[in-house]
Amino acid sequence: MSTSRKDRRDRDEEGRARNARPRDGLGRPLPYGAPGVDRQPEGVVRTAAETVAEAQALLDAGRPFHAHEVFEDAWKSGPEGERELWRSLAQTAVGLTHAARGNATGGARLLRRGADGIAAWDGSAPAGLDVAALVRWARELADDVERTAAPVDAAAVAPRLT
Repeated sequence: MSTSRKDRRDRDEEGRARNARPRDGLGRPLPYGAPGVDRQPEGVVRTAAETVAEAQALLDAGRPFHAHEVFEDAWKSGPEGERELWRSLAQTAVGLTHAARGNATGGARLLRRGADGIAAWDGSAPAGLDVAALVRWARELADDVERTAAPVDAAAVAPRLT
């Protein structure tokens, strides 16, 4: 019995299901064989400063989907006490991704959810993260996205993390 590509699941080197389709700069899957952007490696353990620097470079390049993956690594591998902060930053990056793709409702919802999580942070922010500015940025962008319902330029509206 022969199986077509759509019947098989792509797998990574460890055998985990992982879609091998190339992706565009906003993380949308492209057809097999199409040129795409390099994907972020998953499961990379970084210091807080490395996480912030890598995520900022990706945000500045208009690649918030990829920045979310960097934040997700920190969320999953960082100190227990910081995990909710990194998760909330990942949510804002996904919110920006949706807003850039033209999904105003999902973008605004995730930006606000991330802002609420960041606002709940009560400690000294790792790597100089500017918690107050990030909360303000996410809430203002959520309002703008809902008001205009037009896709945003992810690089042009990217936040300054520090």
